[in-house]
Amino acid sequence: MISPVRFLYNVVFPMAVLLMLPSFLVRMIRRGKYRHKFGQRFGIYSPGVREKIAGTGRVWLHAVSVGEVNIALKLIQALRDADPSLVFILSTTTSTGFKVAASRKSPWLEPIYNPLDFLPVVRRVMQTIRPRALILVEAEVWPNVVCEARRLGAKAVLVNARLSPRSEKRFRAARMIAAPLFNQLDALYLQEPEDIARWTALGVRQDKLHVTGSIKFDDSAAAARPIRNFRPVLDALGVPVDAPVLLGGSTFEGEEEILARVFLQLRKSRPDLFLILVPRHHERGDAVARQMERLGLKVARRTQSEQRTRPDVLLVDTTGELVSWYLCATVVFMGKSLCGRGGQNPAEPLAAGVPVVFGPHMRNFASLVQGLLRNQAAMEISDEATLQVAVESLLSSPEKRNAMVRRGVKCLEIHRGATDRTVSLLRENAFS
Repeated sequence: MISPVRFLYNVVFPMAVLLMLPSFLVRMIRRGKYRHKFGQRFGIYSPGVREKIAGTGRVWLHAVSVGEVNIALKLIQALRDADPSLVFILSTTTSTGFKVAASRKSPWLEPIYNPLDFLPVVRRVMQTIRPRALILVEAEVWPNVVCEARRLGAKAVLVNARLSPRSEKRFRAARMIAAPLFNQLDALYLQEPEDIARWTALGVRQDKLHVTGSIKFDDSAAAARPIRNFRPVLDALGVPVDAPVLLGGSTFEGEEEILARVFLQLRKSRPDLFLILVPRHHERGDAVARQMERLGLKVARRTQSEQRTRPDVLLVDTTGELVSWYLCATVVFMGKSLCGRGGQNPAEPLAAGVPVVFGPHMRNFASLVQGLLRNQAAMEISDEATLQVAVESLLSSPEKRNAMVRRGVKCLEIHRGATDRTVSLLRENAFS
């Protein structure tokens, strides 16, 4: 029997989707790949895919986009190491996330697009897959997917559970809906001890909450993404090995221009300085390239192999390479932090041994950022001028860079072993 809250959800959700459909389609078309396996969003699979996912007792992991997919891949590898008999389905919402998941496709891992959370669609998909367990990564919990998985006897777990300040505010305002939803889960694996109070304040039963640490920040587990050596790419562009490199990671609209202006100022005293830009959305590559050229900068693009003259800027207009590019940097600016978009993961450059600078808008990583700043393990800037000062101070002092990285790595130690702790709990509680 469907609860009143779920009944209301199944009335309101389809109407909300219809209202948002035009803007959703525009965004999909703009980003490209909008037709790619579109039927999978309605539970329609090709015979080949259906044969691989149907009734196999696979463990189903769901991850929204690239960041969550990489967490899922890291967890999948650790689960396979512990039990090679396990087979998996990895669903994702975005085309970029699917591309990363598909790169790891194997006989024991099948990527699909997540179905829309319409009850008839979800029931069709669940009857096809009949998962052994449902593992949701970080933040996306779909009511029908969770309830239908449990109706078929599968355990449903939220791993690496993340509660952003904005989501927490929304859930508090809708506590009567949030509490029943999250209590449908068999367990929530949290990133930090402080998170327990935040989840219980939403009405989640405390016996469902377990602190594991963050898989994303756990550098003791095998990396989900193979690390690539991009130094030969820089060599081919004529960038000297000892040239300092400023890298903007996961930058958002407006941030590339700020970085370029800072770069131009710093290059007056450091003519060998090189700039690497990795936009959050690679489809913005053309716009970013034009912006750099208007500023008088010569641009090389990752997707274009030929470059006759040494460029000023390398534009990485690809997906899934950012972590490897961090290894080529001297200083990293963390994108989405000056434009009010919540920031990106500062742990990745620190784990690569590179100091990180970010703007004031890092709400998606608030707890980690507070610890980094408290321990002088990162630098927060407020605008273009303070960004220039911060980068200059780091470029001028290898000792300062190394000290920041050491302190940053120490801040991440609480998360060391998070992947193994998550695997142990899943094997004990979700696969039994």
